[in-house]
Amino acid sequence: VQLQASGGGLVQAGGSLRLSCTVSEFVLNHYSIAWFRQAPGKEREGVSCISSEDGSTLYADSVKDRFTISRDKAKDTVFLQMHRLKPEDTAVYYCAALFYPTLTRPSAIHRWGQGTQVTVSS
Repeated sequence: VQLQASGGGLVQAGGSLRLSCTVSEFVLNHYSIAWFRQAPGKEREGVSCISSEDGSTLYADSVKDRFTISRDKAKDTVFLQMHRLKPEDTAVYYCAALFYPTLTRPSAIHRWGQGTQVTVSS
């Protein structure tokens, strides 16, 4: 299982970014994929997750109605579309393969991808 996150960058507050998590073949059939983020001096937190079984989604309260997670099985990619970005969204964003969909249980994490930096300027 391999995951590669990309798409981070510098954006002004109110702007948008789309992150991509490209995974190895067949991973999306067997693992849920989640996005986590870690800001400097803070713990890593779950942002959003998409289920391998039915594509159902989970969102942290802080990003609901601003972020959308989706997947393209043909491209082996999960996306995180982020709108109305705020300075507090600044963090390194990681994608991870999970045994089951969750944002809060570390035991569910099978494999981490590398992070991508998102910086939102005020």
